[in-house]
Amino acid sequence: ESYPDPLDDLPLARSRDYGDYSERKRELLELGRKWFRKRVEEWNKAPRIPQLVFDDCRVKFADSRVFKRGNTLIKFSKPNFHGIEYARVGWVISIEIIYGNEKLIHTSDLEGPVIEDQAEEIIREKPNVLIVDGPSTYLIPYMLNLINLKRAIENMKRIIKNTSPEVIIYDHHLPREPRYKERVKEVYETAEKEGRAVLTAAEYLGKEPVVLSAKDR
Repeated sequence: ESYPDPLDDLPLARSRDYGDYSERKRELLELGRKWFRKRVEEWNKAPRIPQLVFDDCRVKFADSRVFKRGNTLIKFSKPNFHGIEYARVGWVISIEIIYGNEKLIHTSDLEGPVIEDQAEEIIREKPNVLIVDGPSTYLIPYMLNLINLKRAIENMKRIIKNTSPEVIIYDHHLPREPRYKERVKEVYETAEKEGRAVLTAAEYLGKEPVVLSAKDR
């Protein structure tokens, strides 16, 4: 079976100008394409996992599908890179829940979002509530370089400026090291300027993030 190259569906990421990093980025993308083609070869050799039917339930694949339960729509995205283009840790699926005029988006592990097209999709959908994972600042410089950190910051700033959510839960990867607010301070500064609430899950519940309280012990 043929699997399309996921990068073909990311025109904003493909057209980004990386300046002095452009040549290295092209090298990394080509290595990623080769890795993806090998993955496709392996997928085509492996047996298919079917959607399962049991006496009291059915297991359905959610990728790119929409389900309706009463007046609630549950929309699942196509598989997205788990981070940067051709991230070797695989793919993730975002979820969108719509009820009347209310819309919640949970991005899953997009690492930012670090890819510009994913940020644009969030802007188009204009959620009332946005749950986004943020960049893995605790992995600088081992698995997250400063160029991709900058991309993630720019994308969140653009989301904040072009949407009007009641709250943005900025959590998961982000609050794993105590300097996270310093690392992405431009995001918080933009949120304050635009009058947007950007909180970790703990802060939303009126608590201090453990990573901050632990550093003072």
